[in-house]
Amino acid sequence: MKKIRIPLMFLLLTLALLFLLTLSLGIGSVPIAPNEIRQILTGSGDARLTRILLDIRFPRVLGAALLGGALGLSGFLLQAFFRNPIAGPYVLGISSGARLLVCIAMIFLLRFFAAAPFICLMAAAFAGSLLVTGLVLLFARRVPSMSTLLVVGIMTGSICTSLTDFLITFANEADVVNLHSWSMGSFSALTFANLVPAALIILPAAFFALLLSKPVGAYLLGENYARSMGVNVRSFRLLLITLSSLLSATVTAIAGPISFVGVAVPHIARLLFGTTRPLVIIPASFLMGSGFCLLCDLIARTVLAPSELMLSSVTAVFGAPVVIALMLRKSRRRENA
Repeated sequence: MKKIRIPLMFLLLTLALLFLLTLSLGIGSVPIAPNEIRQILTGSGDARLTRILLDIRFPRVLGAALLGGALGLSGFLLQAFFRNPIAGPYVLGISSGARLLVCIAMIFLLRFFAAAPFICLMAAAFAGSLLVTGLVLLFARRVPSMSTLLVVGIMTGSICTSLTDFLITFANEADVVNLHSWSMGSFSALTFANLVPAALIILPAAFFALLLSKPVGAYLLGENYARSMGVNVRSFRLLLITLSSLLSATVTAIAGPISFVGVAVPHIARLLFGTTRPLVIIPASFLMGSGFCLLCDLIARTVLAPSELMLSSVTAVFGAPVVIALMLRKSRRRENA
């Protein structure tokens, strides 16, 4: 049974992802039946439905799958880095740091770099991610308890959020509207224009992370063991945090901060696949993150249609209980030790 569990789970996960993709393309204020989707894709569909499907829903659905996968993988890399299942870009305040720098870029810098808005926002989000990560690492050297480090991350994220709210007072009305919609976390603004460069960043990063499966497995068994296996621990840790920051920054730059996906998804993947092997969990986290975000986006835009819920509110409903369960589990382990 154990031999077929992993391929069976990958098959079921892929089928579920394809089902969610089809469902997301068809459901909306204008329903599109599966046979109509097929006609549109073959070039013989209704012109109005073709515009809705190809210009609005298709980039949104593909983007939700791509960015959701990036968040799931980013969370796994952070959990491997800290060797703690509660670590994640949102929980540790990394997404809030990216949000702060993106806010600064939107208000003060985009007027000078109007020809390359995505590059400007991407650079700002990456810088914000690395800034907060550096602060968390600085505290990690002085704080032995991961629960205390978690509180440090939450407080750092709160400070970044407060600074962001303060900076918004200097923005003009158009910037305030853009910042508000972006900070809610949403895939509604996705287009092929910003999806293509995001894919050129995320897909190579995901492939490179998969190539690191063996050293990640050694690192998870302890730094001394990793060194004995020939892993340069210092360079490897830098590589892990860079990849994780790059993935989460790409998502934040395009879709805004999205909560709890990076924490919940890798843990759910471990439970479903019954293993902690990075060679399995890395692609599983990507696929699980894609499906998770597709489902949450579908709920966000259909439950109160034509109004749309905040995406982070929906992801928090599913993701926050996982974080609580993890913390309770760690607390019980300490009590039994």
